[in-house]
Amino acid sequence: MKTLNDFKKEINKCSKCGLCQSVCPVYKITGNDCAVSRGKFVMLDGVLKGDLKLNKNIEKYLDLCLKCGKCKDFCPSNIDVCEIFNIAKYECSKNTFHWKLLKFLESKFVFGNVIHFFRKFPFTHRYKIISQTSNPKLKVIYFKGCVNEVYPKVENALKKIFSNLDIEIIEKDFDCCGLPFLSSGNMERYEQTAKHNIELLNGGYDYVLTDCASCAYTLSNYKKHFKNINLPPIINAGELLAKEDMKFVFEKPVKITFHKPCHLENDDFIKLIFQKCENIEYIEMEGYDDCCGFAGEFAIKNPKISKEISKKKITNALKTEADYIITTCPACVMGLTQGLITNKIFTKKSPKILNLMEFLANAKIIKS
Repeated sequence: MKTLNDFKKEINKCSKCGLCQSVCPVYKITGNDCAVSRGKFVMLDGVLKGDLKLNKNIEKYLDLCLKCGKCKDFCPSNIDVCEIFNIAKYECSKNTFHWKLLKFLESKFVFGNVIHFFRKFPFTHRYKIISQTSNPKLKVIYFKGCVNEVYPKVENALKKIFSNLDIEIIEKDFDCCGLPFLSSGNMERYEQTAKHNIELLNGGYDYVLTDCASCAYTLSNYKKHFKNINLPPIINAGELLAKEDMKFVFEKPVKITFHKPCHLENDDFIKLIFQKCENIEYIEMEGYDDCCGFAGEFAIKNPKISKEISKKKITNALKTEADYIITTCPACVMGLTQGLITNKIFTKKSPKILNLMEFLANAKIIKS
């Protein structure tokens, strides 16, 4: 496991140019320089030099981060901001009581058993997919994510759609992708769950299939933390559907708009998918790729800021007058819903917020 000292050169690469201010959602709300990478790097540089100590005050500013990655994408020095903050968070809190409590709650015994309980719960009916042929053209392993384990609405929609295709879907007993553990600084639990998943992902599959942008992002970054691993290409279900010769015919005309999750690295497939849909009108919202403001524990620790970002996001979505807001991340669904509630317009007439798979499953599927 790396330490903060391993990132000394990276931290020193920060020129304090302040370009991160222009893309940081938190800075745009607070105007607090400690909310952006530049401010945090000043503090962490002080820690490495021995002028400052990792304490609750620094931890508070480390938590004032959505881990959206916007600053990394815009950084002239291409500093891996989120990884540095995750390690700093770990070193800052690893000996505190609240971290030991969190470590227990995120343990395989507690977190894993809770997921296992919901997986077996009677109301979680799961759609079973049957391969169309004995020799399918593609063999994919489905990483469904924790939300589908608890409430498999999106999973069922995905399987309904893919039952029309000559694609074999393999399922295994995965653990969480590890993103919540990374964000909380629980590096030991992250390594445990990643090693478990890496072992299951080996097997000669054409793709690792997922319907969650955050899961896809985390799985693709395993290679940063573990050497000599060779995983299949990780693909969003929508991206794979965009390659198929099929149409989605909706019974009535609908207007839709799309929110791009921060962890969705490539959204080129979205417009290709919408071109395969009949009776829809796609309207791109202003700032379609801006953060929704949720980001897991960020919404818990910084509720006012989270709600303000969500409110701005949903305001842009409402301007399109869309019937549906489509996204590809369960946390974003919660962030967008939070925006509707914050705007006090969460009514039957407000737009429905759906994962892309849920939306497409409502259509009549025609395979050419």
